[in-house]
Amino acid sequence: MAKILDKQRYKCAMSAMSTVQAIERAIPILHSGPGCAQKLSNSSGSSGYFSPNIFPCTSINEEDVVFGGEKKLRSTIENSLKIIDADLYVVLTGCTPEIVGDTVEDVVSDFKDAKKPVIFASTPGFKGNNYKGHEWVVNSIVEQYLEPSDKKTVGLVNIWADVPYQDEFWSGNLRELEKLVAELGLIPNTIFGYKRGIENIKKIPEAQFNLLVSPWVGLENVKLMKEKFGTPYLHYPTLPIGAFETSKFLRAVGEFAGLDKDKVEAIIVEKEEYYYYYIERFADLFLETRVMSKKFTIVSDAQYALGITKFLVNDLGLFPAKQFIVDDTPKEFRNDIEGYFKDLNYDIEAEVIFATDGYKVHKEIEETDYHGYPLILGGYWEKEIAAKVNAHFLNVSWPVNERLIMNGFYVGYDGGLKLIEDIYSVVKTRFN
Repeated sequence: MAKILDKQRYKCAMSAMSTVQAIERAIPILHSGPGCAQKLSNSSGSSGYFSPNIFPCTSINEEDVVFGGEKKLRSTIENSLKIIDADLYVVLTGCTPEIVGDTVEDVVSDFKDAKKPVIFASTPGFKGNNYKGHEWVVNSIVEQYLEPSDKKTVGLVNIWADVPYQDEFWSGNLRELEKLVAELGLIPNTIFGYKRGIENIKKIPEAQFNLLVSPWVGLENVKLMKEKFGTPYLHYPTLPIGAFETSKFLRAVGEFAGLDKDKVEAIIVEKEEYYYYYIERFADLFLETRVMSKKFTIVSDAQYALGITKFLVNDLGLFPAKQFIVDDTPKEFRNDIEGYFKDLNYDIEAEVIFATDGYKVHKEIEETDYHGYPLILGGYWEKEIAAKVNAHFLNVSWPVNERLIMNGFYVGYDGGLKLIEDIYSVVKTRFN
């Protein structure tokens, strides 16, 4: 029997057009119906060098379903190369051409000698959501564009995190991860955002190692790069927010890179002194605020649910109620992720619920006894249930409808301070 999902938090795989958009001067070419393209364009929430409103699209129709859309795809690619000044062209497929069997790979192979690279990724919605689509785009870059390199740059680290635009903080978080890695004396390399793009993509095979900061998204990519380029990878599942987790992160990266432990510890001491200086300045506020929640719930993808849970428990001493992961995490990763939520200070464990139905999530929240004002961090859709249960509410995950995030971030020591600011800015409204 078919199910209706209320407040679904992910989109179809072809929404990986946003992953392509996050690569400077890269453009997606959509082989799909016009409805697919328009709906996904409206949900990406940004413009940039190439606005989603001008993404090339074959706009296939009933005739193409009967006779095939390959001729139209070939023409669309040809005209995109003539008209649009890009460094990388990525063909993405919707459901219809995949169902009727268009041989997209053969069409794209005809452009192997084009002046600019043309690659493709199979991204129909029936194969997966945009988290998987993101992985498939990165895989396509690795498989179709990059070649193994004999050149290895000591200290060069490719950094991978969560899905651009699905994570509204993606740009700021990546820049902060770069800063943390650079503090250790390593050379960060990312492909998303300002002045990254094709030149940084070319460096990927030269890296000393890949650093994946994500509970599960991207594991498929770093494993592929290890197989093709021989590049080892460090999988750090927790987004480092605040002093406790960021210091652990720096130690883990330093150890994996073979860095001097004393040097790493000296950096950590300096950063923690800076961090706790601000915590001490506002200690009275944290200790004496009677309306501050003691229990919290997060409704988010695995990355933010885990990262923020660890921060709120380990840095702020709050206690977790149920945590809801709503990214449709593949089943093979769920046991490991549940284990990460048991690795908290003071032997605290957080109960994790993998859910995709917003109605059921809100019903669980409504039936939970928070013993006071709840603290709910989630998507905009949680604002309604937060009001119903008289909770503090902060919009941190998709959809983010009530705040503009340009280069904001929650990663690192400064990111932890920023998250405290955001939480207590909400809490202080109860003083009035």
